[in-house]
Amino acid sequence: MTVPAPRARRRPSMLGRLLPLLLIGALLAPLGLLATSNWGRITDDRDFAARERLGVQYLTALAAVTDALVEAQSNAVNGRPAAREALDNAVEEAAAVDARIGGELLSQERWAGVRAKLEALRGRSATDPEAAYTAYGEVADLLLALHRKVRDSSGLVRDPEADSFFLQDSAGEELPEAVVAAGRLADLGVLVSRRPAAQQPRGLMEFSGVRVSALTPATDVVDNLRSAVDGSESTDLGANVLTPLDTYQRSVEALAGYSLPDKDSGVVSPGQLSAAALNSHRSARQLQPVILTELDALLVERIDRLNRDRWLTAGAAVVAALLLGWLAALQVAAGRRARRRAALAATHAEGADTPPHRDPWQPLADESRALQPVGAARDPESTQWGAFDAQ
Repeated sequence: MTVPAPRARRRPSMLGRLLPLLLIGALLAPLGLLATSNWGRITDDRDFAARERLGVQYLTALAAVTDALVEAQSNAVNGRPAAREALDNAVEEAAAVDARIGGELLSQERWAGVRAKLEALRGRSATDPEAAYTAYGEVADLLLALHRKVRDSSGLVRDPEADSFFLQDSAGEELPEAVVAAGRLADLGVLVSRRPAAQQPRGLMEFSGVRVSALTPATDVVDNLRSAVDGSESTDLGANVLTPLDTYQRSVEALAGYSLPDKDSGVVSPGQLSAAALNSHRSARQLQPVILTELDALLVERIDRLNRDRWLTAGAAVVAALLLGWLAALQVAAGRRARRRAALAATHAEGADTPPHRDPWQPLADESRALQPVGAARDPESTQWGAFDAQ
């Protein structure tokens, strides 16, 4: 019976050996692209938030300058001695901040113009309240424009989160405008009361316009901060903001009431209006640092979260690369083992086809041999000498 020869194993082709490695490479490429893209996006968001923090620092310095300028204007209009120390200190601190981060926020040129105007106020005479009101008003307008520039160049005006956006809008635009306008309203009330009767109607029209300019941003501050508290996930924001906000809202309501002309006389009481404006200024001075502090805290929390996301992305990419590398190593090792087994099988097959080495003195397995008696020596030589010994 013929026994069939074992079928030789087919060696895999080059494409079959490389296909798993190609699949691993094809999977590694999109994963690397995704990790790189996610890392870049998170890094951009983190850098954006860090730049916003620079804007918060600059707005903090400008807030002190704004408060001191409004107070100095009130002193100049009412004929009181100008308290330049607070304004000078605020200007020096703002100049230090501008020297440190103004180049990055592109604010140095504007700050130089504002500072030059502030220095020019030193030599003004206090004998002309109308001229002082106009001069201080021009500087205040430049200062408010600098607020807008800082918000724009730092990216605060494009903040993506609802709570931080409302906070930056309140601290960087609405509240400074409300403080400046409230100071102008009180000073204009004093000036209008001193003008001749023929100029009173025109002065009252100007007063009404300034009143709207003061109350509109103040109302927006209240609405923005309540929206920020309602839409924020921070548990500290409401507890820290609502109390000074309520105080500021009450002061704004009092300012709105005292800025209305009396029903009987048709004029505004300058003393009561000035007191209400001063109260509003003080409450705004307490509210603004709270807003800026909470805004900075939200940005710090966002940066920490983005840092964690960035390192999680890097960790996931490394783990994926290690797993795919391990799979590739397994495929390479399996290919090497397969090649070694194939080489060993080929060696065994060659050994089976070659006849083994045979001793020439040994007879072949199929060679016939003569029958010998039992006990006879198989060696011919031994047999011969055995017969001789027997004689």
